[in-house]
Amino acid sequence: MRILLIEDELEFAAALTQALKRYDMVADHVPTLGEGQAAAMGDVHDAIVLDRSLPDGDGVALIPRLRAMGLRTPVIVLTARGDLTDRVVGLDAGADDYLVKPFAIEELLARLRAVLRRPARMASDTIRVGLLAFDLVERLAEVAGRPLELPRRELLLLEALLRRRGRTVMRSVIEESVYGFDDDIQSNTLDSHVSRLRRKLAEAGAGVEIHSIRGIGYLLREAA
Repeated sequence: MRILLIEDELEFAAALTQALKRYDMVADHVPTLGEGQAAAMGDVHDAIVLDRSLPDGDGVALIPRLRAMGLRTPVIVLTARGDLTDRVVGLDAGADDYLVKPFAIEELLARLRAVLRRPARMASDTIRVGLLAFDLVERLAEVAGRPLELPRRELLLLEALLRRRGRTVMRSVIEESVYGFDDDIQSNTLDSHVSRLRRKLAEAGAGVEIHSIRGIGYLLREAA
């Protein structure tokens, strides 16, 4: 899962970003409403965690802008204000959920899972190619019913390729899905992760192939 965190309290944002990473999530942090809108328009995030009190405006104002542009990314609003009127304003603006500070990371994770399980997304919760099945909500991979254990980067890489199965995926698109804004990416980093993932899929008998498209990217499809 890749999360866009729009939060101007830098210490809180850093702590939350690290906590999300411990749960195998890529967390991209921006501190303002304007930067949040620019990042959200890339449409590479599974969910947005949005603070209300931002230096350049009320975070809730971002939600109708995104919806007007056709972006359906779920939004969880964070606020230190927990009265009924504030919650109603946020939900009426199009927020999918509302969370009052302070909160436990476990509650935020549960709410993220809940918004991703809602009916509009349920049809695509599990992707199957060959003998491989990938649960997009729980982020679990299985081969013929057997769990396939993968480290976080390879899991994110597999998800990015499966979401675009049968199509050539540009390197830049994959890197946006797998690496955070602040990650130091070397020229061969992606190739190394692909190589390891390809080997593990073959060893597990997944029945899928990852093809290198020279100078462009990669393509995942069912093995012939």
